[in-house]
Amino acid sequence: MRPTMTKHKHLTLSDRNDIQLGLECGETFKAIGQLILKDPTTVSKEVKRNKQVRESTSNNLPCPLLAKAPFVCNGCPKRRQNCGYQKVFYLAKQAQKQYEQTLVEAHEGTPLNSQTFWDIDKVISDGVKKGQHIYHILKTHNLDVSSSTVYRHIRKGYLSIAPIDLARAVKFKERRKSKLPSIPKEAKKGRSYEDFQNYLSLNQLNSWLEMDTVIGRMGGKVLLTFNLSFCNFIFARLLDNKTALEVTKHLYDIKNTLHQAEKDFCQLFPVILTDNGGEFARVDDIEMDV
Repeated sequence: MRPTMTKHKHLTLSDRNDIQLGLECGETFKAIGQLILKDPTTVSKEVKRNKQVRESTSNNLPCPLLAKAPFVCNGCPKRRQNCGYQKVFYLAKQAQKQYEQTLVEAHEGTPLNSQTFWDIDKVISDGVKKGQHIYHILKTHNLDVSSSTVYRHIRKGYLSIAPIDLARAVKFKERRKSKLPSIPKEAKKGRSYEDFQNYLSLNQLNSWLEMDTVIGRMGGKVLLTFNLSFCNFIFARLLDNKTALEVTKHLYDIKNTLHQAEKDFCQLFPVILTDNGGEFARVDDIEMDV
């Protein structure tokens, strides 16, 4: 069985040792990638990111051969000779140290009390007050911070400016987020649309009850609609909110009303069809008879 690529996994020291050994043997990035189960692009980026110029040759001209793969002198036959050009190497242990240092710095977070942070704050705040966009400010001043981090710090009040100072931010409304939990996977077993079709075919049924919700104003009342497929008749119940508890409460009220009239809801509507909305998450309560 052919091994698969290991995605979303950081390179280890063992992987970097294999990369260095592969470069010294003159292997391609593809061959090295197959050995460590990584994409060739990952190997290429790793080499270019961590290649180092030998200090004794730093004043020499760049070697024209290093403009293309493998970008380093590890596999060059003249690597131990004085060729007159810069010597560039990929060293696994140095690459691992650089990776670990980057990982530590990433976990440290933003030093809010450092002089660097306040300098960045001044540059960004002055630029925004002049009507400049965040992206333009970052690129113009080569600030070592991402635009998403800047926007997050502005929202949290870390900087001297507020969201109201941004030219476009005040035009956007906050995104609507659904708070309804989805139907659990366990509850969906045996209740898929394919199961629904098979059940109709097996029991020779040609009608069903279809339920759905219609939202008006956000946060307001909701209509729970019932569509009788055999006569294309629709009626609705007004819900106080769009929740699974509210749906089952009104459905139980309908079942109880029919029961008092000596009618059986499950016999009248043996099959109910809904979507995957969170308001229908309490499937056991929906299917339960009074």
